[in-house]
Amino acid sequence: MNVRPIFLLSLLTAFLLPRTGSAQELSAEVRQSIGNLLNATAQKEISVGRIRIDSVATEGRTLQLFANMNCAYIPFREKNVAEIYKGVSALLPAAFAKYKVQIRTNNHSIEELIPRALRSKKEKRASTFNPAVSVPLVTDVSTPYTPTHGLQNRHIALWQSHGWYYEPKLTRWEWQRARIFQTVEDLYTQSYVLPFLVPMLENAGAYVLLPRERDCQTAEVVIDNDGCLGNRSTYTEHNADKAWTQGDGEGFAHLRNQYIDFENPFKEGTFRTIETIRKGKESTAEWIPEIPADGRYAVYVSYQTLPNSTDDALYTVHHKGGVTQFKVNQRMGGGTWIYLGTFGFSAGQDNACKVTLSNRSAKAGRTVTADAVKIGGGMGNIARRPSVMPQADYPYETSGYPRFCEGARYWLQWAGMPDSVYSESHGKNDYTDDYKCRGIWVNYLAGGSSVNPKEKGLNIPVNMAFAFHSDAGTTLNDSIIGTLGIYCTKGEKFANGTSRYLSHDLTDLVQSNIVHDIRTLYEPNWSRRGKWNQSYYEARVPQVPTMLLELLSHQNFADMRYGLDPRFRFTVSRAIYKGMLQFLCSQYNMDYVVQPLPVERLSLRMTGEREVELTWSPVADPLEPTATAEKYIVYTRIGDGDFDNGTPVDKNSYRTTLPADVVCSYKVVAVNKGGKSFPSEVLSAGYATNAQGTVLVVNGFDRISAPADFTIAATDSTSLAGFLDDLDHGVPYLRDISYIGKMKEFRRSIPWMDDDASGFGDSYGNYETQVIAGNTFDYPAVHGKAILKAGYSFVSCSLSGLSPDPSPAGRGEVTPLNEYRYVDLILGKQCQSKMGRGGVTALEFKTFSKETQEAITAYCKQGGNIFVSGAYVGSDLWDNRLAKAEDADKKFAMEVLKYKWRVGQAATTGKATSVASPFTAFTGNYSFHNELNPDTYVVESPDAIEPASEGAHTIMRYTENNLSAGVAYSGDYKTCIMGFPFESIRTEAERDALMKAILSFFNPQ
Repeated sequence: MNVRPIFLLSLLTAFLLPRTGSAQELSAEVRQSIGNLLNATAQKEISVGRIRIDSVATEGRTLQLFANMNCAYIPFREKNVAEIYKGVSALLPAAFAKYKVQIRTNNHSIEELIPRALRSKKEKRASTFNPAVSVPLVTDVSTPYTPTHGLQNRHIALWQSHGWYYEPKLTRWEWQRARIFQTVEDLYTQSYVLPFLVPMLENAGAYVLLPRERDCQTAEVVIDNDGCLGNRSTYTEHNADKAWTQGDGEGFAHLRNQYIDFENPFKEGTFRTIETIRKGKESTAEWIPEIPADGRYAVYVSYQTLPNSTDDALYTVHHKGGVTQFKVNQRMGGGTWIYLGTFGFSAGQDNACKVTLSNRSAKAGRTVTADAVKIGGGMGNIARRPSVMPQADYPYETSGYPRFCEGARYWLQWAGMPDSVYSESHGKNDYTDDYKCRGIWVNYLAGGSSVNPKEKGLNIPVNMAFAFHSDAGTTLNDSIIGTLGIYCTKGEKFANGTSRYLSHDLTDLVQSNIVHDIRTLYEPNWSRRGKWNQSYYEARVPQVPTMLLELLSHQNFADMRYGLDPRFRFTVSRAIYKGMLQFLCSQYNMDYVVQPLPVERLSLRMTGEREVELTWSPVADPLEPTATAEKYIVYTRIGDGDFDNGTPVDKNSYRTTLPADVVCSYKVVAVNKGGKSFPSEVLSAGYATNAQGTVLVVNGFDRISAPADFTIAATDSTSLAGFLDDLDHGVPYLRDISYIGKMKEFRRSIPWMDDDASGFGDSYGNYETQVIAGNTFDYPAVHGKAILKAGYSFVSCSLSGLSPDPSPAGRGEVTPLNEYRYVDLILGKQCQSKMGRGGVTALEFKTFSKETQEAITAYCKQGGNIFVSGAYVGSDLWDNRLAKAEDADKKFAMEVLKYKWRVGQAATTGKATSVASPFTAFTGNYSFHNELNPDTYVVESPDAIEPASEGAHTIMRYTENNLSAGVAYSGDYKTCIMGFPFESIRTEAERDALMKAILSFFNPQ
């Protein structure tokens, strides 16, 4: 027997294994005490299982304590790490007094688990994921600013949970998750991602890639050099010094209305190519669409990437707001849809609305390629049927839903991805294909770049990936489930050799920001459910730092009281953006700056016959000191056009000249080194030739809120269904794309319970999926258009501009009402609303605050004329179930505005008619939006109001019951109050007639 190998193996084993030495003397009691200390630290922040010290070793004069995986889920920071080591040292026996202590978990010391972004000292050799990018995929040339401390040149892959998919076992299309609280996870997470998170990332300079359709527009126009299927759009070329020629290889062609199995439209056509020039006469390609209806449409382009492709292909989008230019790096991203932006287009085929591509470049002799342009989101066009069903010949069928509702698997087929990306099951299982394709898609995007150099792909250097879900668990009680973050370190290294533990850092930062901001602003009891290092497919497969977020439980009432509120969605999305920003900037060792919050207290006033001045005030962010406004951009819209590319200004005021007899509208964003804010509300002004006076329009409708919630023990399903219909549907921000549809049939007494196999859904009702309109913050233009037609000029301001700011610093001048003979106060669906369970933060959005009442009272005493319209002008003061009625509020309404509340929920048909009164100016019939729709917010509960004093009279009634819908008063001053909002009136002709009547009443000729 040869003993030498055995002897050497023994020596090697002794060398490699930790030397326990005196560590064996560390008793079980001490280990337990250390575990208890770690548990106590964890419980301050996060919900994890029991933390144990599994083993102990000494390495020289270092005492190593090996904790189980639960310890790795603590959000470690320099402060709590120091406190942990101090506490552990105090628990150790005297024999270890001179040992350095190191706590290890999941192959890392706890100090290594402090995210790089939060370390005071950055290790230069630490693993970072920072692909060099000199030219990003898309650059907006027309933007008047460029962030320097944000996300410029970063590419983020992002997806929003599941989607409408085909289930072959049931031979039908269906949702992947259960319908509950009038939404479904497949759509619900989109209500964060599309209106909030993606714009925040883009405002910071990032290019965001999505594996699902981002445009909710159901119309779609595809224009291609190989022909335009089903429309009269045209593709044309204009040759100058260089000529367009046919490209060598496959391109896009739209040959059919639906695609089956593994058909790929990007392999069925041709593309065009041309050499770039620096000087001389440029050649262009033009895509002129036939737009089916006025609206806003996403614009996508496609091209082919060739060995000599240019990195600055110049695309120009001609739209209702003017011209916007983009440079596209065609060295990456060829053979799929590349998103440029969303723009307003007019119906029809007009040479003023088109997309063009030039061959002008910074470098001559390179190649520009041109293929198809896609405008709008469209309806699903991927047709499916059971792949193995010998007993029946099932036809192919498309989803019948807008494409943005569908799962990623179908968009990726339409977007030209290889079938190996979108169908891992080879067409047999769309459910597994959908969740698997997202991670595979990330790797294909990055394939060939420095991020993923060994795989073929689109050469896009993706910086990170993010999966947004809302299935954080369930509970039998009414407690909040809270936020769960999932990452995966399996494999330890990404394809480019960096550590997979960067996904832990990303997860920690994002989750920490979410929980901190929710607790600070809304709910101190919000749960940080945990961080999991688990082998979930979406977290494991991408070769870039990735987080899978389970924000909350969409099945849990306590969570969804918050989760349906647009304010909550904005805050959560901003927290996610901040976490991503911290992470990505730390990878490039650069300081970050958070984009500002939207400005407020806007005011437009005449400074000359046709000159107006717009002023506003920045808003400080109490959660983020870097989010300070430095400059601003003012965007202008003329008439029925769209907003332009913006004008940069250094201070918080802007002057301009108004054209005659047209509504001019303005919005403002604040900018800093980190990016730009969300836009302000929209104010409008108009100069009327031979004006009879000037009207001040006050935008008092700034409410966004969740639907009304309730707890009720109902045994009568019919009465409960009626109760549901009467409740306030809330007010979405701009629009809600997550609404699963109004309940058409009610079958059970508890609307969120269900007994079918899916857990919740079909058994309790029939639903329709629809986009529903919310608060556009753009109503002064609607009122102003009618005012101009009546022969009056107008300006506008926000409601907060009517009263002094109580803060010591102040925020600008107060708009003086007494400068105007006529005031139009927009109250829309303004009413006192809570956040979540209520009681933590003050109610918001009162119709008439104390300051507003004081301003209006003073105005009326000076002989003013005021028009007020809103759905809750009475019930918010008399009968708001969230707030005790105050005598002072009632007194204001009755003694100043001269009306009193009769009843809420006064009409269901949405119709009112003028009635005989001493005020003969009022004649006509009016209809208003009383059902959920995609165009105007719903007025489901208008008020009935009645005259409250001598000189006040009913001027209109609801046709179904003769309840008073409007009151006018004439005395030392005049008032006109309506129990439904003026802007909710269905037709422009009705609005014009009513506004003319109101102004004629104020100013009889």
